[in-house]
Amino acid sequence: MPLRSKTGLAFRVMACLLLLSSLNGMARADGASATKSDPRSRAKEIIARLLDDKSEFRDRRLRFEEAMRATPEPTRVQIRDVDADGVDGELIWPARLHHPLGKRAILYLHGGGLYGGSLRSHRNIAASFAKASSADVLLIEYRLLPQYRFPRQVEDAVTAFRWLLESGYEAANIVVIGDSVGATLALQMSLRQIATNGEKPAAVIAISPVADFEGAGVPAHGKDEVSLSREWLQQVGKEYAGKGTASLQTVSPINSDYSGFPPTLLQVGDKEALRGDVQRLFEKLKASNVDVRLDVVPGLFHGASLFPFWLDEARRSNQNAAEFAMAHFADRPLQ
Repeated sequence: MPLRSKTGLAFRVMACLLLLSSLNGMARADGASATKSDPRSRAKEIIARLLDDKSEFRDRRLRFEEAMRATPEPTRVQIRDVDADGVDGELIWPARLHHPLGKRAILYLHGGGLYGGSLRSHRNIAASFAKASSADVLLIEYRLLPQYRFPRQVEDAVTAFRWLLESGYEAANIVVIGDSVGATLALQMSLRQIATNGEKPAAVIAISPVADFEGAGVPAHGKDEVSLSREWLQQVGKEYAGKGTASLQTVSPINSDYSGFPPTLLQVGDKEALRGDVQRLFEKLKASNVDVRLDVVPGLFHGASLFPFWLDEARRSNQNAAEFAMAHFADRPLQ
């Protein structure tokens, strides 16, 4: 009898321990769910998939695309597939019954480390600019690393810009916008377009651009809240420039000549690892007599602009960028 009593007690103790373990597991799961349901945490987790500097480019691209497929599709816009002289893209405009050729256009160049990003991943932010600036937005898929290196991405962007010109948009009504390395391309394609054709965009908006692939302004071993590091910048820069290139200077916008460059808005988060390099770029543009503005946005982490449907700071900073675009169109929309 006593043996059965001790055995029963042992079972009860074990049951209590299992119950406590189960409750702790549920608490951890609830905590994880809470983290995943927090918009800021979810957004940072998605961007972190792109900034992993240990895995292959293809793996980073696929993980990022998978995560972005779970984000909302844009609303209140119309979308048409286009072939911009061999460059795949989508023309996105605010929803209305008929769409004769619009007067104003934005060429949007997506970020993604030059090895990721797509029409799907950046369709929402492109659509948000279409609605906020009353413009048609051409979002393109330029060629990606590692199959294609500099200057292929720049060439695709220039081709898309010229397609807009050939389609009837005037250069004075075209603004070029990009985020992250897409902002890098916005700077580079505008420089090439001016040098080879003479017609320059009405304005350029660079959201958290990679200005220096050497990361001179990024603290060594320092990372921002989504783990963008000097190591990542140099890894991408070397692949972009070509493995046989000893220097990253040729692919870093900080080293370009900005004489005669169009009005420019630079945006960067107040705690971004890139803030120092963006500040250096601002000083260079200013010294070149460019009409340039620098917005340092509180709370904006690298890549946050992709999530205006989740983050208030992204919504506000994108709206400020749209207002900058509208102010520089030759045919400004009615307010």
